[in-house]
Amino acid sequence: MKTKLRFFVAAMLLPLLWAGCATAPHVVEGPNKLTTMGIDTQDFAAKADEMISSLVESSVLDKAPRHPAVLVVGRIVNETPRQFDTDLLAKKIRVALNKSGKAVTDVTGGALSDPDFTLSGKIIDTYGRVGNTRQHDYTFQLSLSNPQGLAVWEDEKEIAKQAERSAVGF
Repeated sequence: MKTKLRFFVAAMLLPLLWAGCATAPHVVEGPNKLTTMGIDTQDFAAKADEMISSLVESSVLDKAPRHPAVLVVGRIVNETPRQFDTDLLAKKIRVALNKSGKAVTDVTGGALSDPDFTLSGKIIDTYGRVGNTRQHDYTFQLSLSNPQGLAVWEDEKEIAKQAERSAVGF
């Protein structure tokens, strides 16, 4: 009987103890955000900001026949083995360009306007391992082309993510 009572008490207390060890959901800001081996929202935000700064500082948009320049954000291809929505990156780029005042973005893909430029790109993942350490290098590539298909601006930014074997569970 004592064994059954102990089992019952343990079964009732265990969830309470477990819940006491868990943390409640909360917003994390700054450098304490969770980092994964894959691409996450912080990566999209950081690389979009860097690429758009590079584009705006290049002054290529100032040479457009119209001001602000009309720009179509074309396809951004995911050439990584991971599943994620590249529209997150495209949207961040469109918002930043519109806020810059240097360009307006055509969300119809050029169907309603004659764009001055088309922005396209891809994300590539290269992988390596040395001993128990593995690393993924994600390369973000963007190209801005004029109506003749000539690249008038290009940039490439990398994110390297590294983890020990025991830390990533493989």
